[in-house]
Amino acid sequence: MLTHISVRGAREHNLKGVDVDIPRDTLTVITGLSGSGKSSLAFDTIYAEGQRRYVESLSAYARQFLELMQKPDVDHIEGLSPAISIEQKTTSRNPRSTVATVTEIYDYMRLLWARVGIPYSPATGLPISAQTVSQMVDRVLALPEGTRLLLLAPVVRGRKGEYRKELAEWQRAGFQRVRIDGETYLIEEAPALDKKYKHDIEVVIDRLVVRDDIATRLAESFETALKLADGLAYVDLVDASVAEVTGARVQEARAEFNATGGSLKGAGIPDNRIVFSEKFACPVSGFTIPEIEPRLFSFNAPQGACPACDGLGEKLVFDEDLVVPNHDLSIKKGAVVPWAKSNPPSPYYMQVLGSLAREFGFSLDTPWRDLPGEVRLIILHGTGGKPVTLTFVDGKKSYDVKKPFEGVIGNLNRRMLQTESAWMREELSKYQAAHPCETCGGARLKPEALAVKIAGEDISHATRLSVVDALGWFKALPATLTDQQREIARAILKEIDERLGFLNNVGLDYLNLDRTSGTLSGGESQRIRLASQIGSGLSGVLYVLDEPSIGLHQRDNDMLLATLRRLRDLGNTVIVVEHDEDAIRTADYILDMGPGAGVHGGEVVARGTLDQILTATGSVTADYLNGTREVPVPTKRRKGTGKKLTVENATANNLRGVTASIPLGTFTCITGVSGSGKSSFTIDTLYAAAARQLNGARLLAGKHDRITGLQHLDKVIDIDQSPIGRTPRSNPATYTGAFTSIRDWFAGLPEAQARGYKPGRFSFNVKGGRCEACQGDGVLKIEMHFLPDVYVTCDVCHGARYNRETLEVKFKGRSIAEVLDMTVEDAVEFFKAVPPIRDKMAMLAEVGLGYVKVGQQATTLSGGEAQRVKLAKELARRATGNTLYILDEPTTGLHFEDVRKLLEVLHALVEQGNTVVVIEHNLDVIKTADWILDLGPEGGVKGGEIVAQGTPEDVVKEPRSFTGRYLAPLLEKRGARKEPVAAE
Repeated sequence: MLTHISVRGAREHNLKGVDVDIPRDTLTVITGLSGSGKSSLAFDTIYAEGQRRYVESLSAYARQFLELMQKPDVDHIEGLSPAISIEQKTTSRNPRSTVATVTEIYDYMRLLWARVGIPYSPATGLPISAQTVSQMVDRVLALPEGTRLLLLAPVVRGRKGEYRKELAEWQRAGFQRVRIDGETYLIEEAPALDKKYKHDIEVVIDRLVVRDDIATRLAESFETALKLADGLAYVDLVDASVAEVTGARVQEARAEFNATGGSLKGAGIPDNRIVFSEKFACPVSGFTIPEIEPRLFSFNAPQGACPACDGLGEKLVFDEDLVVPNHDLSIKKGAVVPWAKSNPPSPYYMQVLGSLAREFGFSLDTPWRDLPGEVRLIILHGTGGKPVTLTFVDGKKSYDVKKPFEGVIGNLNRRMLQTESAWMREELSKYQAAHPCETCGGARLKPEALAVKIAGEDISHATRLSVVDALGWFKALPATLTDQQREIARAILKEIDERLGFLNNVGLDYLNLDRTSGTLSGGESQRIRLASQIGSGLSGVLYVLDEPSIGLHQRDNDMLLATLRRLRDLGNTVIVVEHDEDAIRTADYILDMGPGAGVHGGEVVARGTLDQILTATGSVTADYLNGTREVPVPTKRRKGTGKKLTVENATANNLRGVTASIPLGTFTCITGVSGSGKSSFTIDTLYAAAARQLNGARLLAGKHDRITGLQHLDKVIDIDQSPIGRTPRSNPATYTGAFTSIRDWFAGLPEAQARGYKPGRFSFNVKGGRCEACQGDGVLKIEMHFLPDVYVTCDVCHGARYNRETLEVKFKGRSIAEVLDMTVEDAVEFFKAVPPIRDKMAMLAEVGLGYVKVGQQATTLSGGEAQRVKLAKELARRATGNTLYILDEPTTGLHFEDVRKLLEVLHALVEQGNTVVVIEHNLDVIKTADWILDLGPEGGVKGGEIVAQGTPEDVVKEPRSFTGRYLAPLLEKRGARKEPVAAE
């Protein structure tokens, strides 16, 4: 029996012939400095080979539909199982993908509502049901013997027309009587009908007296009536009301509606009438539900999707706040942006606005916020069909036009509908924002689907709940069901409860089930996939995870680690690439990669159990774990400049009227458990509002009253983890602007000038200097159908991307292709005499990216690396000292040592007078903060409040703060060393 996964001679990327033996059926953590080769070993070698071998075992036919992986550069691997990787990449950017659909919870919910749900009529609010002919007969025979009744077919219900042709057809079919608008006539004596009025016509099918022997005749008559009236039939009692005949059963009749009939005056049904339907149809409104199947509840299928928004739940509409983003500007100074910045500039718009000013008595010099509300409404939405006099000047002539004014937004709508120009549509779309669909209210489904309810709630109600609330709702559901419904629902509810439980256990209790996948962070989407894998209950599988603790508060880390242990206990081998200290201490086996990053890494510096790692020499990780090294707690906390930035009454997403201040000139951390509202406050509200005012960005800020203190800043910069480019042609050099300087430098060399080469000659994106055989890619893709696509090095340029003539131009003996293949730290030394290039490279090295290659493809960079490339780009710019930097979890993917280096850079920014605001869970970062805003106390609807604010020492004293509880031991360590904390 195999006990280990044995890897021999792994040389993928920077790995230097690594040999490792990883115990099977254990939780193994691979750690080490950023760029030391962790992912190269875990994903590019072990997972890639496990996946490749499994896929190769399939038939050639099946393989052509699968994306096969390249064979990794390794001598051999033994002991592999089928491999599943759970990476940080976002689940799906598709707006139709939600937390509920990704986890399959929605599939089970659709089945539940289809099998247990009861349709309700929107007109009466009462249940509607379908009945068979036998049930209808039994219902009539249950009436007291001797009851006289009429069986009617409602052929016309509330429709205009004369119906002469139809009356003749019914007479030819053998029917003798009709009831028109409540009066009964022989068909030949029916009055002429006015086609301008609505009429109700019922054909009299049969006249009966209730007796035991009428069952057969009654069944035949019902079949005739249902066929004639498209599934509907009325039974009218001749001598009494339904209530009189059924007595106490009238309440039951009301509740069951079609199943038992009833005295429904409020619904417009006569007292003496029982309504029968073989379809799910409301007899009052005609509201009909087709067959209730799971697809009726799918917003991705035409049978269930809301026709107005095609199942997206929202529509793009022109937004007033994007049309008039700055309310302090007057119309003359360009408040109405799409008309002020029309391209080409048009005097027409200002003449229209000038005419409106004369007509309604306002000034074009008045700031937008000071204009009367009625005037602003007219400017944006028009005069509602009321004509106004518009004066136009054409050359020296002036003329008046009297016509309704359509409004700025009406004008934009019309132009969007009429234009055939893709450029114009893109330009106009800048003023659009997504708003909930008016038809379905954001529920995404047709009215027919929303009419089906369980325990009085439609399916959209359940999807709008958070995971933890949905758990409670579904747990309580069986108590509200009948015995039959409970039996049907038991298996479905078991699956739903299990999946919700898994999401809850990996710290995602705050997520709403209808949250779109594209809005999830990398850590959240990874934990969703982790929860799904646990739900699958597989054993004997190799799971490879990439930092699942990202975006998780320390409080929730224990639940995640328990989940990983459970995955291991099912009989799986779990390999986790991780920097989190708790995860490393929990592991059964640890591999520490290093000793440095990039070319200085690629070796195993320590391996074994935690105790073996703690005593290892030459391991930076071991030094941090045993306390030899640490990120120091500052001896002083900055007070800042004395000025502050205040957000008042923020209510975006789950924020509950948050008012909070950030001292300018400080390093501020926004903390709190996952889902507590950190991003809603910092990104959606603070950044969006600041970017609109300071940078002129077209962003919609989360709801808030106002932000004060922005006048003390000159710009705001948001550094997130989105990719720096989505194509292999983008790289750190192109993103930071260093590539422009490199091309200019090569174009200025004597050899290039002698040949007449311009900077464009040294670009691999344009014709001229690049290799045309591979169009500057350096590789050629060969499609192999059921074998993996083969990428072969271009045989013309041999992977250099440039043609021979371009590569003949050299600086210090190196061509531009060789420069792009250098690591950043080598480039710093190589260009030490060229400040524009050296400074940008030095900044990349300073943020811990010295190991990355200058021309490394953007698609191969992790989220944390992409974020640090962006940070380096901003740091390379000349600092003004009045900039607000906002970073979202910059420690993602960083080792303890890298965190220390990053903090040095961020604190240096603050020392220059800038303000740095960081959303963070990493305690090493939080303990160095000058100011903390801690949100909570929980996630989702139980969060959105400021739990604590102040210095770390202040936050520790707040008993409600989970952050404070985990921070206290770190500050106590400093206290044990008698290091005082002073405020500057």
